[in-house]
Amino acid sequence: MYQKAPALITLNEGSPYFPRGSGTHMERFEVKRGLIKSIGNNAGLAKLATEHFNDVEVTADGVFTASFGILVSVTAEYTTDGKLQVDVEQMKGDALSDFLNADGGREQAMQSRSRWSTFLDKATGYTGKQRGDKAKEHAKKFSKARSAIKMAHKSIEMSSSFSQETIDKAHEMIAELESMIEAGNAPSEGKVKKLNDLL
Repeated sequence: MYQKAPALITLNEGSPYFPRGSGTHMERFEVKRGLIKSIGNNAGLAKLATEHFNDVEVTADGVFTASFGILVSVTAEYTTDGKLQVDVEQMKGDALSDFLNADGGREQAMQSRSRWSTFLDKATGYTGKQRGDKAKEHAKKFSKARSAIKMAHKSIEMSSSFSQETIDKAHEMIAELESMIEAGNAPSEGKVKKLNDLL
């Protein structure tokens, strides 16, 4: 008899179960200060992967690709700005149903989740809850920056009292914030405050 698949949980909570219909997921995680150096950068990360996944292969750049159970492909690396970037492909559709219904399939699916979560704990230095909190904090910074950009444009548009120098400086700060947002880097509160204070 077909059983319902496990509840889908987001990667922020350290789970390999992704939203229905999505087989791949890329995400960046905050990493505890000093951890990348103590692990040994990407070479150390690849070594850590061998403790949790199968078929670990490493590129010349030190980026590893591996798999385990319902995780068809796990690729991860530490980025130059000190984040852990992961790209995960999970089984989906009929392949996932067949896997879950096979002998020991559910146990291996849960083991996939457990190994993924433990790997993230060790590779980031944060627990699932802490990663979730960091992600919310990150999202809040993006939201504040977007809001500040919107308000700055509105202020420049509505007021005629700003000097051209102030307007130019505001546009320069807006461009910097927008480029950070586009690159996936959360602007600091200080940068957002400077723009707010300028206008």
